[in-house]
Amino acid sequence: MSHLIPLSRVARLVGQPRRVLQEMIRNDTLATFDGLVELDELLRAFPDVKWDDDAEIRRVNEIKDKAFAKRVRERALPDKDVLVARLNEMGDDYAAVKALLKHYGNVMTWLDEKIDEMDEGASMETHHALHSVRAFLLRNLAELPPDAVQAQAVVAQERILKIMAPNVTIQPSGHEFFVEGNDTLLEAALRNGVSLGYGCSNGNCGECKARVVSGEVKKVHAHDYVLKQAEKDAGVILLCSYAPVNDVVIESSVAGARDIPVQQLTARVKSVEIFNEQMAALHILTPRSQRLRFLGGQSIQLSINGISGRYAIASCPCEDRHIEVQIPRRAEDAFAEAVFNTLKPNDPVMVEGPFGEFVLDEDSPRPVIFLAFGAGFAPIKSLIQHAMSLEFAESMDLHWLADAAGHYQDNLCRAWTDALDNFNYVPHAPTGDLETLLKNIVVDYPDMHRFDVYAAGTAFQLERAHEHFVREGLHGSRWFASVLAD
Repeated sequence: MSHLIPLSRVARLVGQPRRVLQEMIRNDTLATFDGLVELDELLRAFPDVKWDDDAEIRRVNEIKDKAFAKRVRERALPDKDVLVARLNEMGDDYAAVKALLKHYGNVMTWLDEKIDEMDEGASMETHHALHSVRAFLLRNLAELPPDAVQAQAVVAQERILKIMAPNVTIQPSGHEFFVEGNDTLLEAALRNGVSLGYGCSNGNCGECKARVVSGEVKKVHAHDYVLKQAEKDAGVILLCSYAPVNDVVIESSVAGARDIPVQQLTARVKSVEIFNEQMAALHILTPRSQRLRFLGGQSIQLSINGISGRYAIASCPCEDRHIEVQIPRRAEDAFAEAVFNTLKPNDPVMVEGPFGEFVLDEDSPRPVIFLAFGAGFAPIKSLIQHAMSLEFAESMDLHWLADAAGHYQDNLCRAWTDALDNFNYVPHAPTGDLETLLKNIVVDYPDMHRFDVYAAGTAFQLERAHEHFVREGLHGSRWFASVLAD
């Protein structure tokens, strides 16, 4: 009886990102069946993994958490009813395996008796043949295979992961994520940067309706929205009110930039972070009942006391209710002056948005070059963190061309480099010779036709950069740009 493991869970077990495993599949060094890996194949492909020591994986995950600037969350157990259901399922699996082993034992007893029966009155040649078969069976049953201990350790870890973090697959997009702690399906999707449709997120509006294709879910929050009987019969649930009992497949649409409506809400100032005299970050917190739906790279309009400004979001959609905007200090920008001088924690801020279509092309498997001019780092930062949460790209290179504000989050970029094998950060000092700098950047990419480029800066900076990158071989359709105010 083979033991099959989903590819996403294999990635966690071996401490490798999915893109590495997918590359192995393309190169025929890892065999899969419908996205599943057989246990023996896993042990063959990763013979050097220490299955009883996940300290290194924990260390990398800790670095990633810091690099994302996420709030450190306590690792909560699942909802008690969900945990009971998962343990019951594991008990059922254990009982089924035990019953199968008992059956195999009965078959061996029957074979032993059958050999004795056939041996009565048999010729000497048949006698030797029967006893050779018996000796072969006994010897092989008594000898554990060389990788039995490893296999036992893998299965044990995989079962623990299955209890603590069931896997969710969204159809037809193919997005995958894990549900950890006591998160609902919707909360887990948003934490992983998957933009599923929702409205109130507390069971009133029905905007997060989705159909369970396979697997089992359990209601963990009551909801006032009434599903029709036909919807219930078809497996429709509210994602904000259910958690998975086991690995599930959900049918639901994933929103693009044009699918997300403009929203209006009142947030509260969490903190103001002054990087230097030219640049600050405003951290705001949205209400629990009215989170802002957006994609990495989009912008919002902020208003306080009759003054307003539109700024790029600098945080990831995966950061729950937290939103960060980075605000350059410019002449005659009253909102920026308020951020630098008067805003304080808990002050109300009106938020409208999101706006713009400077978002990731999630269908592209290409390596990515991110090009940030000065304050253009804000939307680029949002894109990078969104890409990280989705395990989006084969590789990511960040070129940050500083202005007078400098590389005000240089340590963060270097933390990304330390945490991720596929991330490369190249800071560029302020310069008056933009043409030479751009020429030096593109010359390092002789295979430019393979890349996607995401760039944010002024119209002039983007025009000059576009010309250099296209001349070096970039396909025009693979250039994505966000124009900042001069």
